[in-house]
Amino acid sequence: MGAGHSHAHSHSHDHDGGFSAHNRRRLALAFAITGGIVLAQAIGALITGSLALLTDTAHAAVDASGLLVALLAGRLALKPASDRHTWGYRRIEVLAALAQSTLLLAVGIYTAIEAVKRLFEPAEIPSTELLIFGVLGLIANLSAMLILSAGRGANFNMRAAFLEVLNDALGSAGVIIAAIVISTTGFMQADSIAGLFIAALIVPRAFTLMKETTAVLMEFTPDGLDLEQVRAHIRALPHVKDVHDVHATTVATGLPTLSAHIIVEDECFHDGHAVDMLMSVRECVAQHFDVSIKHSTFQIETARVAESEEEQHAHQ
Repeated sequence: MGAGHSHAHSHSHDHDGGFSAHNRRRLALAFAITGGIVLAQAIGALITGSLALLTDTAHAAVDASGLLVALLAGRLALKPASDRHTWGYRRIEVLAALAQSTLLLAVGIYTAIEAVKRLFEPAEIPSTELLIFGVLGLIANLSAMLILSAGRGANFNMRAAFLEVLNDALGSAGVIIAAIVISTTGFMQADSIAGLFIAALIVPRAFTLMKETTAVLMEFTPDGLDLEQVRAHIRALPHVKDVHDVHATTVATGLPTLSAHIIVEDECFHDGHAVDMLMSVRECVAQHFDVSIKHSTFQIETARVAESEEEQHAHQ
C-alpha cells in the first residue's frame, strides 16, 4: 500500500455519454428538418421584410448549427480515452452547448434592439406570405420536436437541441399570430412585438444553458450532491477518524466524479482492514446520495500521513 496510501476506483460502463446510435439518428433528422426551415424562412424574410421572420430564421440558423455541432460532438464523445486524453472527448458536448448558448444570447439581444427600433418605425409587411412561412416553420419544428423528444434527457446537447426546436416552434407561432393581426387590423407593429416575443424566448434559455455549462467547466459540485452529507456519512463509518480534501465535479453529462482523503485508525493497515474500508466507503457513496457517482477515488491514510500532507501544503 506504499507509504500508507491506497486508492479505490469506481468506473461507469456507460461510455456513450447519451450519444447512442438512436440519438445520433434523431439529431441527424432534426438537423435536416431545421436546415430546411432555415432555407425556407430566409427566403420568406427576404420576400416579406418581416423582423419576426428574420429573427426566427436567425434563431433557426443558430439551432441548425447547434444540432450539427451536437451531432459532431456525439461522434467525438465516443472516441476512446487515451493517456493524453484520459476522459476521451466527453466534455466536447459541454463546450458545444456553451457555444450554442453564447450565439443564442447574441441573437436575442440583437433582436430586442431591432424590434424596439421598428416599434417607432414599422415596416410594411405582407401578411399572407408571412402567414404561409410561419405555418411551414411551425409544422417543420413540430416534426423535429417529435423526433428529438424521446432522447431529450440523454445529455446536455440532446436537451439543448430539443429546447432549441421547442423555442423555434413558439417563435413560428409568434410569426403566425403577427401575420393574423396584421391581416385583420393593419397593426404593423405586431411584427416587432413578435420579434420581442422571440427574443424573450431566446435570452433566458441562453442564460440557463450558459450557467449550467459554465458550472461544469468551472468544476463546481454537481447539483443535488451535498458534500457535508458526504463527509458526515463517511465519518460515521467504523474506524474512520476524519475525511478531508473532498472534491466533486462533473466531467460531462452523466459522469460526476468524487475524490477524498480518508483518515483511518492505524490498526487498519496492520490487520489488512484498509481494503475493507475502501469497499465500505465506495458502497456508502454509491447508495446514500441522489447523485449517482460514476467515478470515485479515495485515498486511505493514517493521521501521520495527513499531518505530513498539511506540512507540505503549508510550505507551498
